[in-house]
Amino acid sequence: SQSGAAAFAAKDDRAFLSEDRLGPLRSASNCRSMARDYRVLSVQSHVVSGYVGNKCACFPLQTLGFEVDFINSVQFSNHTGYPVYKGQVLNAEELVELYEGLKLNRINKYSHVLTVCDPVMGDNGKLYVPPGLVSIYRERLVLLADVVTPNQFELELLSNKTITTESSVLEAMDVLHERGIPIVVLTSYRPSESSKEILLYGSSKKGGQRSAVKIEIPLIGASFTGTGDLLAACLLVWITRTNNLKEALEKAVATVQGVLLKTFKHSSEKQKEAEGSCYEW
Repeated sequence: SQSGAAAFAAKDDRAFLSEDRLGPLRSASNCRSMARDYRVLSVQSHVVSGYVGNKCACFPLQTLGFEVDFINSVQFSNHTGYPVYKGQVLNAEELVELYEGLKLNRINKYSHVLTVCDPVMGDNGKLYVPPGLVSIYRERLVLLADVVTPNQFELELLSNKTITTESSVLEAMDVLHERGIPIVVLTSYRPSESSKEILLYGSSKKGGQRSAVKIEIPLIGASFTGTGDLLAACLLVWITRTNNLKEALEKAVATVQGVLLKTFKHSSEKQKEAEGSCYEW
């Protein structure tokens, strides 16, 4: 993900779903036929080239049976990991104006049943956003969410806890639970640089009862962008469909891992083709 962009939000970090809740999905055809029963407003970044933000979240949501309205809070030529990027950023007034248009035409049929917040602030000890935004995320934005999906660095910032062990992961999650956030998903935790797996933790707490999930994910030796956006989109789908955190996480992770493996394979094949063409006469 990039600075100022998050799954289902940029400045506001929110997604709104209809109140209709259906049972677990049985087939892809069911997904498409039931699309009218779910409507999402996705407020994220957009890039012309590449796949992050709305560019990588809308299609999976549509494929899984969700009608998607989207607001591109940011439109860049490419994600901010490139040496240069160009584009526009909507300010708060412009975002409100777009939503007001939906509201005045009565086509804003979204209830506030489930709010997903991907608090995009940074990764690997480095901030993507101005330091002043950290307190806004910590004190205001995540408190609006039903589901929060930080990475390790972001969870440390939100909880003011240092994460070094599994017990410290749960302690950091508890800080957010105590502040009223029902579901916390730590999207990536690598215990050491030599680890060949990434750990994903999910925790839900209701009425003092905790349910925790840990998923071990094989590490792929490559760098990807937009994985958090894709995971948040899939997680939104399956939490809504199943109302079961463990099942939702398993399905979402399986989808993301499948996409990454296909992407890695495609990239490797393209690289081999390029290297081979250099030696053709």
